[in-house]
Amino acid sequence: MGTLAENIAGAPQASARIVVIDDDPDIRELVSEFLSRHGFEVEAAADGPGLARALAAAPADLVILDVMLPGEDGLQICRRLAGTDGPAVIMLSAMGEETDRIVGLELGADDYLPKPCNPRELLARVRAVLRRRGEPRPQEGDLGAQCEFAGWRLDLVRRELKSPDGVVVNLSGGEFSLLRALVDRPERVLTRDQLLDLARGPDSDAYDRAIDVQISRLRKKLGDGSGGGADLIRTVRNEGYMFMAKVVRR
Repeated sequence: MGTLAENIAGAPQASARIVVIDDDPDIRELVSEFLSRHGFEVEAAADGPGLARALAAAPADLVILDVMLPGEDGLQICRRLAGTDGPAVIMLSAMGEETDRIVGLELGADDYLPKPCNPRELLARVRAVLRRRGEPRPQEGDLGAQCEFAGWRLDLVRRELKSPDGVVVNLSGGEFSLLRALVDRPERVLTRDQLLDLARGPDSDAYDRAIDVQISRLRKKLGDGSGGGADLIRTVRNEGYMFMAKVVRR
């Protein structure tokens, strides 16, 4: 069975493989059984090595990841996964403070839920994240499959960003979706709500602070230490953000 990203658009999300990582066996069992009842292929593990074994056995579309784990904690695992073209990540944490959520999002998580969470809310978040990941990608040769701006190149097929020096810059799934939303609408003010809808989908329960966090991360990556990222993505006070560069599609 292929991963969700390999399935055609509109394929049922039941084809997705999910790995649940939590050191609490009761929570692992509850979440795994609930998602299995809704048609997902689910594997559970208690820690980072267990996740590594699960991913070595077969690719996963989504990892549901507890923050507090023995050994390598969830934040460290999230940072590692975000640096690869790997599964989406939804983080769960008993630490429900906004600052904790922001840290998770800064490390590349696709979504973040406090524990204990309603299983149906978790199911809705899982479906929303997989839906975003499963959106059809442009094919080789499609008009506009590559976008160039200010010397940068965004490849929509490979989901790859290259700097003016030709260096590949790693983007999380959320960062790529947000940058694409901006590049698709240059020199136009987009509110935080609009960016949430465009980057995360209209059914997302994410909050506008998440957009601010990811804009900050994008600016750092686009700035390459020079501060140029702030010039490319301008803050429009009391309104939102505007992508300032001229975009050429090829």
